[in-house]
Amino acid sequence: MKAKHSRDDKDITIEEKLRALFDLQSVVSEVDKIKTLRGELPLEVQDLEDEITGLKTRLVNLDIEIKNLDTALNNKKIAIKDSQDLIKKYTEQQNNVRNNREFDSLSKEIEFQTLEIELAEKRIREFTAEMSEKKEIVSTSKVLLKEREEDLERKKNELKEITEETKIEEEKLKAKSEKIESFIEPRLLTAFKRIRKNARNGLAVVTIQRDACGGCFNKIPPQRQMDIANRKKIIVCEYCGRILVDEKINIVEKEAK
Repeated sequence: MKAKHSRDDKDITIEEKLRALFDLQSVVSEVDKIKTLRGELPLEVQDLEDEITGLKTRLVNLDIEIKNLDTALNNKKIAIKDSQDLIKKYTEQQNNVRNNREFDSLSKEIEFQTLEIELAEKRIREFTAEMSEKKEIVSTSKVLLKEREEDLERKKNELKEITEETKIEEEKLKAKSEKIESFIEPRLLTAFKRIRKNARNGLAVVTIQRDACGGCFNKIPPQRQMDIANRKKIIVCEYCGRILVDEKINIVEKEAK
């Protein structure tokens, strides 16, 4: 949809277009400053939320693992009791054997159950150590979770406070930028936004500073500086592609009012 202008595009001079672009850059730069004021808080809040989710998931998984270990440990205790009962049974049966073959067979069963008890006891020690380790991780994770939840609450309050402080100002600036945008032809506005998006510092329009581009600081030849100061055509930096204006463009604008 074509932007509505107060005058036809043909009636708007290059100088007025340059002033409009410079004004727009000034306004959006102020919006950028507000976003900078918020700093990394939105990202920090998101990171903390992700970390808290991860910690809660870890605690749930650890709880399941501890319960599984507890079940396995109890099963081994039951297995030991079963083996002890069998040893007792086989030992009693040895007193009533009819020959050495039956005695030896029962002895092997007793030996096997004894080994089963030793293996179960080893597993119990391993499960107990693993449970102790996981419970320690649960303990430290809960402390960390509490700290992170407190950090999140604090960061959220900070972000809310800054957002509330700057909300009205940001809305005014956005309204102002939209008003200026309506004065700029779509082709120029699209170019402005493209340059701004690709610029590291968000500057699409820069002034000449000390005979150099205010964006990339490469030197600008005297003749080109004169062309820029004449404001007869839109000139971009041949190094960084930013739109160039002379330092006095805003002063001229104030005098023209």
